[in-house]
Amino acid sequence: MEPIIARSIVDAAPTYGRGHKIEHRRPLSSVALAVAERKVVSAYSPIVIAGVVRVIDFALISIGGLTLYFGYSLPVEESGWPYFLFTFGIAATTAVFFQIVDIYQVHHLQMGFLRITRLALCWCLVFILFAGASYVARLHSASSQIWFAAFFCAGMAALVSKRLVLGALVRKWAKDGRLDRRTIIVGADENGERLITALRAQEHCNFDILGVFDDRSDSRSPEVCAGVPKLGKVDDVLEFAHRTRIDLVLFALPISAEKRILQMLKKLWVLPVDIHLAAHAHDLHFRPPSYSYLGKLATLHMSERPITDWDMVIKCGFDRVAGALILLLAAPVMALIALAIKLDSPGPVLFRQKRFGFNNEQIDVFKFRSLYHHQADPLASRVVAKNDPRVTRVGRFIRKTSLDELPQLFNVVFKGNLSLVGPRPHAVHGKLGNRLFDETVDGYFARHRVKPGITGWAQINGWRGEIDREEKIQKRVEFDFYYIENWSVLFDLYILCRTPLALLKTENAY
Repeated sequence: MEPIIARSIVDAAPTYGRGHKIEHRRPLSSVALAVAERKVVSAYSPIVIAGVVRVIDFALISIGGLTLYFGYSLPVEESGWPYFLFTFGIAATTAVFFQIVDIYQVHHLQMGFLRITRLALCWCLVFILFAGASYVARLHSASSQIWFAAFFCAGMAALVSKRLVLGALVRKWAKDGRLDRRTIIVGADENGERLITALRAQEHCNFDILGVFDDRSDSRSPEVCAGVPKLGKVDDVLEFAHRTRIDLVLFALPISAEKRILQMLKKLWVLPVDIHLAAHAHDLHFRPPSYSYLGKLATLHMSERPITDWDMVIKCGFDRVAGALILLLAAPVMALIALAIKLDSPGPVLFRQKRFGFNNEQIDVFKFRSLYHHQADPLASRVVAKNDPRVTRVGRFIRKTSLDELPQLFNVVFKGNLSLVGPRPHAVHGKLGNRLFDETVDGYFARHRVKPGITGWAQINGWRGEIDREEKIQKRVEFDFYYIENWSVLFDLYILCRTPLALLKTENAY
């Protein structure tokens, strides 16, 4: 059963954005600034770690069985196919059994010796099953029995050794904070204290509780909650998240405070974080499938960060590989464009422009110079319009065809701060009339919950080029939201394939 609050987010969400100007940053308290300025190490996804360990187990067992087969001189008359089938069958079955007994959970990986017993029992059970299968398949010659016994012993030694090394490595990652979910708590009352206590009581707790935020007056909310400092009000979370990484927002409010929760969600949904409501703070009981669990803590999932874990790995890999291939193919064209720019007008071939990146961070985006150098506009504070005298002859052509965007492949392949496909990174001072884009469209900054892209769903649907009407920026944001909620690799491929056709429509590009 889906909670009412969760269903309400979509309708209630588009209200953030009014007056949030990136150049007028909200001041934070000295305590919040001190927390935000702490060094943040790169985080490793437990889901990805577990997946990689599965692959390593399968590969280790498979390589071991095949090495023993090829390294051991078997009679010529024996067929090799049973050995291949048994090797891969044992590898696959072992991975399944390890999954069943929960060996791949990251907090179990940290236990080292404590989980080796389960590993050994699973390995023995797998070989008992396949010993029976080998008898049925009549694979019981002396040579096959030697191979089978050697495979069992070598596999056990390799798996145990790998487990000990991996346990030490995961414990080091945990100590360094690479497995922590950087968490903030909303609600500095007794519910907040109970929630913090419950999180800390969990074995192998990987929650780094940064602080507490509370909208109540200082007289009603303490400066410290269960030993965790209060960092400010909910409005401060947006600026705090811009200064440091947040992975999880946990509401400690009771569900009876629905109006307060919805008001806060309207502000926080634009952030690329998971948002949960702790279930311990209310007396309602939903069916178990309705809950999400953070360790053993039951929560109601309010909002989630898009494109995480394996999706992020796949998208980043796709961007780097496909981006490098496109860059190689486009290199001759880019060289000709660079030569034309150099011959057409004095000044550098490339320039860097400040744009909004992931989580509203400012990034430098590479482009071919299309304006006269003495009239350059690195902040894009003035939109290029039709027949704009600042545009060079070559610049007019490359802007019409969007060839000026090709250097952004450097951002994709080498810097990693752009994707091939995603919401277009608008200039930090981009305006419609005398209003910034985020003042024009509600929920504008929710576009930045994912990495921006060179092309996007809005662009191939005709919403590219000059933004001279409110409808144009609203439609871009609408299509960007659709892309974020429906992302897949196939969707990215479809957009990439459609992009050359979309570039033929140049009526809005100046």
